Amino acid sequence: MIEISKVTDVKALRHISIQTFTETFARHNTEEHLNAYLEKAYAPEQLQHELAHPDSYFYFAHVKGELAGYLKVNVRDAQSEPMGADTIEIERIYVFEAFQGHGVGKALFTKATELAKELHKRKMWLGVWERNERAIRFYRRNGFEQTGVHTFFMGEDAQNDLIFMKSFTD
Repeated sequence: MIEISKVTDVKALRHISIQTFTETFARHNTEEHLNAYLEKAYAPEQLQHELAHPDSYFYFAHVKGELAGYLKVNVRDAQSEPMGADTIEIERIYVFEAFQGHGVGKALFTKATELAKELHKRKMWLGVWERNERAIRFYRRNGFEQTGVHTFFMGEDAQNDLIFMKSFTD
């Protein structure tokens, strides 16, 4: 059973952010670039600022009481790219390696979709690193199509994120 709850704990959010990001991307990046990114993106002050933003939503996923992953979605001005008022962004679906393949990512994706519908959004979008084949396959299976590319900086290393979009039908 996967339980979804709102995030209020900055310390737990920081821990899961750093660990899941490292598990996913460390083997593809230099330690210097990875650490520079982690220090900036997941600083306690940065996470507290994100949690306080009224247009960002965070949720933890728990499996048998154990923290397994988390979701961050953005609307309006919180979106990392200006995509319009009728869109919602999935900025992060991060799952601990130990829980991957157990439906946690799907449960978090379902929560994002439910929130999009609740907020009357017509489109959902996200950026995914061009070398994250597992995530790309997941999003394509769930109805997303690539619509563009933007630059993502891992420290000082410029990388490409593929922009994927999904429209909702009534």
